[in-house]
Amino acid sequence: MTVNWKNIGLFALVAVLIILVGIFQSPNAALVILNMGLISAIMSLGVNLQWGFAGLFNIGVMGFVALGGLATVLISKPPTTDAIQAGGLGILIALVLGAATIIATILMRSKMAAGRSRSIATLALLVVGFFIYRWLLDPSVEAVEAVTPAATGYLGGLGLPVLLAWPVGGVLAAGAAWIIGKTALGLRSDYLAIATLGIAEIIVAIMKNEDWLTRGVKNVIGIPRPAPVVPYEIDLQNSASFVENASSLGLDPVMASTLYVKLGYSLLFTIVLLMILWLTQKALNSPWGRMMRAIRDNEVAAEAMGKDVTARHLQIFILGSAVCGIAGAMMATLDGQLIPSSYQPLRYTFLVWVMVIVGGSGNNWGAVLGGFLIWFLWVEVEPMGTLLMQLITSPMADGYWLKAHLLDSVAHMRLLTMGLILLLVLRFSPRGLIPEK
Repeated sequence: MTVNWKNIGLFALVAVLIILVGIFQSPNAALVILNMGLISAIMSLGVNLQWGFAGLFNIGVMGFVALGGLATVLISKPPTTDAIQAGGLGILIALVLGAATIIATILMRSKMAAGRSRSIATLALLVVGFFIYRWLLDPSVEAVEAVTPAATGYLGGLGLPVLLAWPVGGVLAAGAAWIIGKTALGLRSDYLAIATLGIAEIIVAIMKNEDWLTRGVKNVIGIPRPAPVVPYEIDLQNSASFVENASSLGLDPVMASTLYVKLGYSLLFTIVLLMILWLTQKALNSPWGRMMRAIRDNEVAAEAMGKDVTARHLQIFILGSAVCGIAGAMMATLDGQLIPSSYQPLRYTFLVWVMVIVGGSGNNWGAVLGGFLIWFLWVEVEPMGTLLMQLITSPMADGYWLKAHLLDSVAHMRLLTMGLILLLVLRFSPRGLIPEK
């Protein structure tokens, strides 16, 4: 069997698994897995850019995904006029002043000679700027958050089509990656992992606590859909032609409208995945891609050949984070809401890393396969584990302690299965299911 046939067989196996879910559970469940599998594959491609191409150990994936979700609110939600009038100008002035303080500090330090005077001037400028910033920001934030907090209590967005939020999510994540990379990419791999994890936690904490920006833990609901590709179910159910077509196919109009909407998302997500996959394949096979892999394999030799290792690391870190930001914007659009507390950096970053490692680090097709396969298992392992435990414990009497213990343990099947799969792949195929050539 050639490598190509093997790869085709692996993708066909995942497709069959999703189809079986549609047959034995419901088509709706199969499409849910498919859509999140497409998004997971895009996240996996972003991490593969950083780790597979350049060897950068980024544990802050969920921070960039959260920024992508934030973009959907800032772009697609309508502006909250009353809140903007109450304190929008004050918040804007405070943010500009904060940015100006940082820029002024950088410029001042570049002009002054190193020494005690520069340290004192830096500290004085930052302290004075911070207190003025808070003096302007705090009353404006309180005014904004006091405007019908049960329904709004935040500034809202620009009211633009939500599809524009997807590239903007990538830009937001790329901007954050530039700031993080300028400060953290000089660290050794293990310290870089700690730093990126901490920064991701900071990003999520800001989104959970700054109600004026994202409503915090009150969440933002009703994120618009990418019309006209993805209409609302109620509009389809009120369409006489749609109801007639659904009935002619023997489908319930309510179920048909749900499937139609999810297929619309599948179409959009597939287009984005194919575009990013095509670009990453082009990058991998270009002189730039070969240079990145040379830097990954031996930084000292690459630097001796005149390559700017730090600049290239920053470049690939920004690109990978931008891809994760796009995936985050797509995920928030699919959910129709932004829930800052759902971004758990340590838990879900581990899941994305399992996708990359199992699929094949350094191989874009492997990253895509890992995204689909691991997400499928993440969703289906618990119901399959329930059936398995019920079968195993069926001869046992009701109320028997071992039967109760085994049935209660089903909730832990997900993490157990992820760890087991990771161990098996590392033992029998240490370079992944589709290894790098």
